[in-house]
Amino acid sequence: MKSTTEGAKGYRRLIPSLTALVQFEAAARLGSFTTAAGELGVTQAAVSHQVRFLEETLGVRLFHRLHRAIKLTHEGEALYAVVAESMQKIAGVYDRLSTGATDEELILATTAAFSHFRLMPRLSKLKSLSPNLNLRLTTQMFTSDLRHNDVDVAVRYGNGKWRDGSSTLLFDEEVFPVCSPSWLETHEVPTTLEDLARTSLIDYDSTSEGWLAWEEWFSALGARPGKLKYGLRCSLYTDAIHAARHGQGIALGWRRLLEDMLTSGELVRLTDFSLPVQDCYFVFVPRGRTITPAIHALIDWLRDEPANTN
Repeated sequence: MKSTTEGAKGYRRLIPSLTALVQFEAAARLGSFTTAAGELGVTQAAVSHQVRFLEETLGVRLFHRLHRAIKLTHEGEALYAVVAESMQKIAGVYDRLSTGATDEELILATTAAFSHFRLMPRLSKLKSLSPNLNLRLTTQMFTSDLRHNDVDVAVRYGNGKWRDGSSTLLFDEEVFPVCSPSWLETHEVPTTLEDLARTSLIDYDSTSEGWLAWEEWFSALGARPGKLKYGLRCSLYTDAIHAARHGQGIALGWRRLLEDMLTSGELVRLTDFSLPVQDCYFVFVPRGRTITPAIHALIDWLRDEPANTN
């Protein structure tokens, strides 16, 4: 039977340098020996030396040294996945113990539209489901602006095939015209796509990530109505929806974002014209983070549906 002392020597034999692993993790995460050195407060030569020591100890190459960059090899990817996850766990426990915190905190990154329309109406339910969970929201206007180095979970829109982490499907999406009840009371409902194109439309700037504005929406439905009639044009989707709420015209409604407003009647679906989109919403956990029970609870909360939908 092995003694605990022998076991400790065994770990030391298998993992000869924790310093080398720390510097390897920083270089792999940042994609640069120089940037890693700056973060760690050491020289670039020291980081390079520690990585070379790991490679010699393991007998494998961990990085491809390119002209002005480094790239993980297959073996480097395998080591980084384990090291990053382990260091994240250690850092999380250390932070809680050092601060005396008893509650768990998760940093969730989303777009501003998803945060305003989907998350905020559901925050009270999250507290009832996970009373010991503290949520910190970080929001940007577009998915491409989201940075995952300092977040635990992100909501991303796309095909779910991202190499920098793991994705869990939340739900699909469809897009259709919406307006306020007050606008509907004073305007004739368009019955064709041509009629809709000549109505007071509220537009917003689309992005390269699959988000549709009016021109793309009409085109995807096979309509060529000519010049569209815009009553208001906005750079942000959140502004377009608030304008529709206040009776300024017809906006494109992304059903999953606006379910609460559609359920309450604050916004109404104007016609039967609808476009199911191929991309979906995903919960994205960056590489190196563990999908903990708290994250599973967060996913259940993010999937929460209102009792009735229009």
